[in-house]
Amino acid sequence: MDIVEVLPDRLHMLRFPIGQAYLWQDEEALTLIDAGNAGSGAVIEEAMRSLGRSPERLERIVLTHCHRDHVGSAAELSARWGAPVLAHRLDAPVVRGEQPVPEPVLLDWEVPLYAHGLTAPEAPPTPVDGELEDGEVLPFGGGAVVVHAPGHTPGSIGIHLPRHGVLFTGDCVAGVGRVMLGVFNVDRERAVDSLRRLAALTPAVVCFGHGEPRVEDAARYLREAADSVPPEA
Repeated sequence: MDIVEVLPDRLHMLRFPIGQAYLWQDEEALTLIDAGNAGSGAVIEEAMRSLGRSPERLERIVLTHCHRDHVGSAAELSARWGAPVLAHRLDAPVVRGEQPVPEPVLLDWEVPLYAHGLTAPEAPPTPVDGELEDGEVLPFGGGAVVVHAPGHTPGSIGIHLPRHGVLFTGDCVAGVGRVMLGVFNVDRERAVDSLRRLAALTPAVVCFGHGEPRVEDAARYLREAADSVPPEA
């Protein structure tokens, strides 16, 4: 796993072979946005310590959606350090293992990519301590606003930190090579609407579920992605 500084003393990306998570710091308190694949708990803890932070100060784990490469180690970390797991109410039953993961409607070119993603280990059933709603404000980052961004999954969310100009998009937006609509959507039309909603927030920094964060011209990249979504093919 690679540790990438996004904002000094505030935000780091934890990059796994597939996907990534983000560690936000308020003084000594820590918030984890997504939790990587199953079995990543030890390397996430090691990353915290390498940054001079204690896993004991992990105060919450916020899941942007229910897919295995985002949920995987949430249960392990929560059990070890007592951090509550938070997810949107529409994805929470999937995270808990009560409902199956919703199947995407794949475009032709997405089919081989999706098969590759299924090589990641399945996430274990994970208790959800708080079910989130659109507009809810979480107590980190000066007030973290939950932005319901359905389409990738029914309960996909973005997390917006207006005070810091930071936006976490989950998989609604991808930054692999270029900023674009995320792939593997259960409802592409709703995903496009969600992309446009996130772009309207005009963040200074945007952090994707896949791809390098944008720390310069982030609002422009998002706007251009929203304005140039290709037709289904």
